[in-house]
Amino acid sequence: MSLAPARLPRGRQFALTWGIPDDFGGMTAAMLHRSRAFVTEAGADVTVLTLDDRPDYAVLEDRLRADGTIVDGIRILNLWDWLSEAHVRHAARHVPAATALEDDESDAVRTHDGVTRSRTRTSDGRTVAVDRFRPDGSLLLTDRQENGDRHLVLYGRDGEPVRFWKSTWALYRYWLDQLTASRRSFLVVDSKTAARFVHSYRREHVVTLHVLHGSHRRRGSAQSVSDSRRETFEHAGDYDAIVTLTRRQADDYLADGASPKALFVVPNGRAERETTSKTAHVRGRGVMLASLTKRKRITHAIDALALVRRGGADVTLDLFGEGPEHEALAQRIVDRELTDTVRLRGFERDADVHFADADFTLLTSTSEGLPLVLAESMAAGCIPIAYDICYGPADIIQNGRNGFLVPEGDIEQLAERITQLQRMPPRAVSELRRRARATARRFGDAAVTRRWGRAMELALEGKRESDAGESAMLRLRHRAGRFKRRVQRVLGA
Repeated sequence: MSLAPARLPRGRQFALTWGIPDDFGGMTAAMLHRSRAFVTEAGADVTVLTLDDRPDYAVLEDRLRADGTIVDGIRILNLWDWLSEAHVRHAARHVPAATALEDDESDAVRTHDGVTRSRTRTSDGRTVAVDRFRPDGSLLLTDRQENGDRHLVLYGRDGEPVRFWKSTWALYRYWLDQLTASRRSFLVVDSKTAARFVHSYRREHVVTLHVLHGSHRRRGSAQSVSDSRRETFEHAGDYDAIVTLTRRQADDYLADGASPKALFVVPNGRAERETTSKTAHVRGRGVMLASLTKRKRITHAIDALALVRRGGADVTLDLFGEGPEHEALAQRIVDRELTDTVRLRGFERDADVHFADADFTLLTSTSEGLPLVLAESMAAGCIPIAYDICYGPADIIQNGRNGFLVPEGDIEQLAERITQLQRMPPRAVSELRRRARATARRFGDAAVTRRWGRAMELALEGKRESDAGESAMLRLRHRAGRFKRRVQRVLGA
């Protein structure tokens, strides 16, 4: 029986994140992949919105389009690029201009193609003024902070002030209003930084959905919410829906006291594509895809490889990724005498192709949402060996059947599972790979896009009911107020 095609409810589709770095990792990759699936599986155009001040998004978009990361139907739109190009109408009220900053060698100045794009001034370690400029060098916006007040002023190409806001959040809300243009829109927010302002963005025509890509809990605490997630956690009910990647996190989110209007579980998806024959896997070859940050705990993978080699097993590990821990990890590899065993291969856009001939992959993070890298490796028949962390690994790996789960932080058991895999007979390993592939099919783009469509439909229905209830309550309050005023007039008479 064939499944119905994926369908998203009618309306504009927006994906909001803070920015897209050159060496973007899991969250951004998942967001772009989901956007691509919305186009290819459901025929919906997607606008990816960014808020950072990266000056070359046009070049980046061309590059991502050339390598297939984004397709026709997806466009990337940056706030500052839009403000530079848009014809913004003058505000009805008077807009006070600010005096542009004069050159000061202590200012932080950012340039692009020889043109100053921003000038930032600080005092006592605190930003007090920022000037932003268009690509032609004309003044775009002044941002001033003084005595707890903030003033952002936008200028036209003639240098005249046209709009002003008292906070960046107010500016962001104005931008979304212009883009949605009072038409039904779905705004999926991936970045926890961007989500902090979206909870204040309530519009009748916009359905807001916030995706939790990582754990909401403080590391090492059973129920304590992390500082970086606290604001969105406390305002969970201000979004039209919260989306988690796993059922386990959804349950914990509710148990910890969150009160979302709606809560859905939708995993990250993956493109279903042909992979190399299952006989191509090189026994003993490990491949790991991870940004080189402390959260990924690459040191544990390196130390585990040292233990495995010490035990006599012939294994290697290729690490694909970049990050601030590169030099420290390179030195650790030297210190453990693993230069011929563990290789830092740098960042590769399509590094997942290496799963096709790899024997195993490792995941040693402190926390995750639902790491797409597990589904990608399993789809290729590459055996995952992962710490049993919150969240993700236990939601996809059945220990000993399609991969291995290891108690969090236990380097010795991590090494033992790698060694165990090397000692398994070929038939048993082939069965592991078969089950891994079967598990990965649950995360195909068509199935996941259908789940997104259902979540959006239910969020829209819930929003209509909620808005209708709020409108009715406002009408009742208005009527009660009129009645009270009548009584006061009568009594006063």
